[in-house]
Parts: sequence; C-alpha cells; structure tokens
Amino acid sequence: MKIKKPSLPIVASTMLLAMLAAALLLALQPADAADAADKATAPKPALTVAAVQPRSETWPRTLSANGSLAAWREVQVGTEASGQRIETVAVDIGQRVKKGQLLAQLASSSLSAELAASKAALLEAQAAAQDAAANAARLRSLAGTEAVSAQQVDQATAADATARARVAAAQARVKADELRLSFTRVVAPADGVIATKEAVEGALPQPGQTLFTLIRDGRLEWRAEVPGADLAALSPGQKARITPAGGAAVDGKVRLVAPTVDPATRMGRVLVDVPAAGAARAGMFARGEFVLGEAPVLTLPQGALLLRDGFAYVFRIEGTKVRQLKVEAGRRQGDRVEIRAGLKAGEAVVQQGVGFLADGDTVKVTAAK
Repeated sequence: MKIKKPSLPIVASTMLLAMLAAALLLALQPADAADAADKATAPKPALTVAAVQPRSETWPRTLSANGSLAAWREVQVGTEASGQRIETVAVDIGQRVKKGQLLAQLASSSLSAELAASKAALLEAQAAAQDAAANAARLRSLAGTEAVSAQQVDQATAADATARARVAAAQARVKADELRLSFTRVVAPADGVIATKEAVEGALPQPGQTLFTLIRDGRLEWRAEVPGADLAALSPGQKARITPAGGAAVDGKVRLVAPTVDPATRMGRVLVDVPAAGAARAGMFARGEFVLGEAPVLTLPQGALLLRDGFAYVFRIEGTKVRQLKVEAGRRQGDRVEIRAGLKAGEAVVQQGVGFLADGDTVKVTAAK
C-alpha cells in the first residue's frame, strides 16, 4: 500500500503554529513570576500617625507616702461623782460643742441636800464665832482688874479661836459639797467635736469612767509612714497634699517629724496638720505627697505610651518606620506623664494610636495636632 506524504505547505504551516505557541508561553511565564514577586515584596499599607516630641516642664518634686487620719488631740470626758445616775444626755456623736457646754446631767438631789445642810452648819458656826469673839473682846478689856481673872481671859481667847476654826471647817465642807454637786454636770473642757459617746441615760457611771471622747478643736492630723532614708528631706512647715480614701484632696502642713525610726519596719512617722473639712474622718486611710521643691522633667501625652505586661513603651519614628522603645514612666499630671528614662529630648514618637502598631511598621507621619 502506498502511503501519501503530506504536502510541503501543510508541514510549514504546522511548524509555524508550534513556534508561535512556544514564543507565547515564553513571553507570558516571566511576567506572571514577576507579578507574584512584586506582590510578595509589596509593603503593607502605611498607617497615618502624628509625631510628638517630649516636652520639658517644671514639676514639683514630691515624696509619696501612706498613712492614717487621726484626731490631733483626743480629750476623754468623764465624771468624779460616785453613786449618781445619768439623768440626761445632751449631745450626740459628731456634734460640735463649745467649752463649758453641758454634755450630760447626773442626778443631784441628794448632793443638793447635803450642800444645804453644810451651808446651815456654816451659818451656825459663824454665829457661834461671833459670840465667842465678842465675849473674848469684852474679857480682854477687863484684863488687869479685879473683875476677871487672867484664866478667864485665856479661856475666852481660846473659845474665840475654836469658834473661828469651826467656821473654817464648815466653809471647807460647803466647798467640798459644791464641788461634788458640780461633778453631776458633765461639760466640755474645750471646743471640739464629739467622737465617741458612752453615756446612757439611767446608767450608774463609776468615778473616772470615760463618758465622751472629744476631738479638740475638730482638728485632724495625717500620720504618714515614711522610709527612714527619706526623713531627712522633710521638716516642719513643708506642704503636703493628702487624699483620703474616697474623698477629695486637701492641703496640709508638716507639724512634726519623728526623731526615731521603727527598727522592725524601718519607717518613720511624720505628723501633718489637716483641716477638718470634706470627707476627711479620723481613722480613715489616706495617701499623700510631700512637696520637696521643683525640678525640670520630660513629659509626653498619656496617649503616646503603650502599657503592656507592667511596662511602658513608646514608638520612636525613624523615617517611615517606627521602633518600639521601653521607657520608665513616672508621675502623672493631667494628661501628661513624666518620662524618667529611655527617651531623649527631641526624639519624635507616635502621639496616639500606639495600640495598633508593632515594631518596624511602616507609617505615614503628619504634624501633631
């Protein structure tokens, strides 16, 4: 059987089509690889951030401390009357009183009767003394005559002295009874505020028993516990800022710096006068700061700090990149935070939105508002 060979034009056209297909494949393959490489190396979309630099400010130098509020002076008020029941209680806890104001009244009828008897005895003694004095004067005028003897004159003089002594004793008894009667009136020994009240109507208090506790003049003091090494920086007259628990801050002044330090805790006590106003109450816990002077500090807005795992970080701007830096944050005033270490003046950092950044991110920097 004779096989018919393809004609020359057909072979040529077939070869031409194969060459065109190969060229097309060679042309498309490098372009696809380049596109893939470009996509792999393309930078992430840039985040627009505002730049800010640390600002130098003058802030007060302070020393922080903790402590408790207490009464400046506590006065315990009781009675020396014995066997007398309480009839009335005139005040209550928290009431402000004046010196001499009645706090409680004890039964006084029996003591009043004893005082009346003492006064009557005094009158009797005074009358007897007047008679004895007149008799002694009359006999002394007759002394040296035959009408009276020297013995009679001496006896009259002795009777006069005895009568005067009885008057003095009666006067002393009257004063003692008046004093006992005054003990039935329990009065405030000074101006102040009633802190505690143990007096109950109908009770039978014992001599010396405390019925009321008075905060003298209503004044309080902050008993701050300060490390012994810091006591040398404090002195009477320095200002302090005290913040009671749950209350507003109040201004105080150092009254006394303890001369000793507790050997167990190595803490010393500093007493600060506090005005009795606002939410301050004796027995409350309070934080405070002693003002030691002023010093320059570097500060940043609070939004520029990232707090993570107990540490503070900022993102320093380096061209179009940001670098995460660990810094030491200090005090806060308003919306500013003190930067104690880790950042220098003039270094630009991201002002806000730091929670959306990571170390090495590409950013677009704009001026801070």
